[in-house]
Amino acid sequence: MRALGYALGLPAALVAAWWVASDGSTNVFLPPLRTIVEAFRDVWFSDTFVRDVVPSLWRLAAGYAVALAAGVALGFVIGRWAVPRALTGPLLAYFRVLPAPVLIPVLLVAVGIGDATKLVVITAGAVWPILLDTADGVRAADEVGLETAAAYRLPRRTRHLLVLRGASPQIFAGARQALGLSIILMVVSEMLMSTDGLGFTVVQFQRSFAIPQMWSGVLLIGLLGFGLAKLFELVERRALRWHRGHTGQLTERR
Repeated sequence: MRALGYALGLPAALVAAWWVASDGSTNVFLPPLRTIVEAFRDVWFSDTFVRDVVPSLWRLAAGYAVALAAGVALGFVIGRWAVPRALTGPLLAYFRVLPAPVLIPVLLVAVGIGDATKLVVITAGAVWPILLDTADGVRAADEVGLETAAAYRLPRRTRHLLVLRGASPQIFAGARQALGLSIILMVVSEMLMSTDGLGFTVVQFQRSFAIPQMWSGVLLIGLLGFGLAKLFELVERRALRWHRGHTGQLTERR
């Protein structure tokens, strides 16, 4: 409970300060938080949620899932064997610094406006942290443990799973970064090339000068990002319980 209080204390204080400071605002572009909350209730507790939020969440989940699967698979191959690592080194150095939104004009011409284009943008941006962290984690695998597994003639598949298990802390670190990137790319792709979704709706509110509604969309995106990050933390904490126990034992020995 104390940890929860610490986590929520500062956000609650900032919201309270925002509420008080903006209460008498007459600025069209900076409306009172009270007005934004009322717009939030009217807009998102309606069929707008199903029409715009659900498609956004589906695109986010699909693009992130593809990036996770591709990043772990390619990162394992690149980190485990020297030849693929040497062959892909220059390509990785190039594409990792290429911003995913740059692909949007090309995809618009090649694929058109549709879910496929948005999924490619999300996947292309989110795959790199997962791939690179997986490769680093696999390269740092315990060679003594692998030699012991080979001496006991464990199946190759079991040895690969042991490598992935050892690399899982870094895989989760990359997946955490990729989740934030996926949310950003989802919103950007919908702002630029969509007819529905959260990003599209926020831009439509801005263009029609529905400023409180626009701010309510920004607020919703932040809340979704916060909720997904906390959900990821729960999954990570459960999946890496063995790692925390292991590092805790090492600390006690020291």
